[in-house]
Amino acid sequence: MSPFALILFALIAVPLVEIYLLISVGRVIGAGTTIAVVILTAVVGAWLLRIQGLSTLMRIQQSTAAGKLPAQELIEGLILLITGALLLTPGFFTDGIGFALLVPPIRAWCAQRLLASGVYQAQVKVSERYGTAQRNARSTHIFEGEYYEAGDEKPDPNKRLGDERDD
Repeated sequence: MSPFALILFALIAVPLVEIYLLISVGRVIGAGTTIAVVILTAVVGAWLLRIQGLSTLMRIQQSTAAGKLPAQELIEGLILLITGALLLTPGFFTDGIGFALLVPPIRAWCAQRLLASGVYQAQVKVSERYGTAQRNARSTHIFEGEYYEAGDEKPDPNKRLGDERDD
């Protein structure tokens, strides 16, 4: 199935599932209680998301300080971003998926699956081809140059910097 078809299916199926669940739960516990539960799950989800996000950010900083590529942590951060959207979307189905992704082992498993699918491999190939930021930071290349401001007279390219004598 192509990514476009998968996204189209999700855009149609998820709202239908949400409507069905909201109506079903509303019949059992009442409309007001259903709305209160949806709001409560959004608030609790946002609070938990904040805690998990700060924890992931700290792990990214620790990996970077250790000189390692924080690929796993960055993917988990992306998953947390998607989780936030799921938790803020009203409904029980998206909240269930969002709360499941807040569980660190589940999120780590999803991140590992994404890394295994080739996201990380693409980054490694780019790094090998163009060099990493650390390698460039340790470079001893020195570039000399001159500049002039617009409107100024263009300097003579044959005259070297520091040559003050007039010809």
